[in-house]
Formats: sequence, structure tokens, C-alpha cells
Amino acid sequence: MPSHTTVRVEKKPLRLDDEMQFIRSWFEKPLSTGAVMPSSKALARTMANYVDPQSSGPVIELGPGTGPVTEALVKRGIDPKRLVLVEFNPDFCRLLRKRYPAATVVQGDAYRLRRLLATSALEPAAAVVSGLPLVTKPLRTRLRLISDAMGLLAPGAPFIQFTYAMVPPIPKVLSGIKAEASETIWMNLPPARVWVYRGR
Repeated sequence: MPSHTTVRVEKKPLRLDDEMQFIRSWFEKPLSTGAVMPSSKALARTMANYVDPQSSGPVIELGPGTGPVTEALVKRGIDPKRLVLVEFNPDFCRLLRKRYPAATVVQGDAYRLRRLLATSALEPAAAVVSGLPLVTKPLRTRLRLISDAMGLLAPGAPFIQFTYAMVPPIPKVLSGIKAEASETIWMNLPPARVWVYRGR
């Protein structure tokens, strides 16, 4: 008779994955989190592709969450030391510090960007990449954010923002600003589009 070998499977403790953390945060503060699920790889890659890896200066990411866009930026060739990650959620901040120890993680309200980074001696930024739920905010708040972001950017550098909405998150007709949009990214839940704003 063939011998039987008993294999013991050691059970590992359960931990919340990124999707569950996002869902929990969304239920607790839906307007702050802005999305039920993290950005898809297709959306993250599209956003990262607007950042020139040969540029100099920091890359500021607003609302990185669990870091899908951060990961795409690193794969794009952005040195993690150049990353400044501005995140409101303290749980996400701890996760980001663990995953990207070389990056600068700033816990705070990205809608107060100028005040938040006022004490940081940053050179002009190569890009500002935003995962913030802009369409949930009043227009005045959105305009203040892009004004603050443009003040941090090197001339011609992009402010990159995704949205699920059909309309641009920030009006295209702004003095001194030009805007362009990606094609709809269907491989995201829900489908999304990336808007890029640059100073003229």
C-alpha cells in the first residue's frame, strides 16, 4: 500500500489588504477617501506616464492612499527619494512609510498645500500628481489647490489629476493655464480620465 504523508499547513494571520483598507476608509469618510477601490494599474500607469523621469526636482503626490500611483511612478523611473507623498489618512501614511522608506511622507490636508509645505525647502517640482476627490469639493477649493500646486511647479511642469466625472475637475478656461485630457481609461472601476494642467 502506498504510504500517505500528512502535510501541515500553517495558518498565517489575516491582514487587511489594500482594497479592504480603502473600503473601510471610504465607509468611515467617503468624501475624504473619494474612491471605494485603489486606482487600477492602467490608471496609475497613465498618470505616471505624464511625468518626465529625466526631469529634476521633487514629484509631489497628493492623496496617494495605499500607493498604486506611487508604485507606477517608481516603475516609470522616478527615484523614491524625489517623492513627496501628501496623505491625510494616518493609516495610509504608516503604510506608505513602510513601503517607500526613502520617500518623504507628509501627513496633512492637501487642500491646504501651500501652508502644509511652507516649511519644506523644496526646489521647483517636476510634477504634482493628484488622486484627490476634487469633484466633491467646491470650485473655490479646487481653484485654490491648483493655484497652490502651480506655485510649487517648475515652469511648464504638469499638474496631473484623475476624475471619474465626464467634465474636467478644474475648468479648462483658466487664465494662464492650458489643459489636456487622456482617453477614457475603461480598465478602471469606475472608468476614469486623466487631466493635465500646465502653466502657459
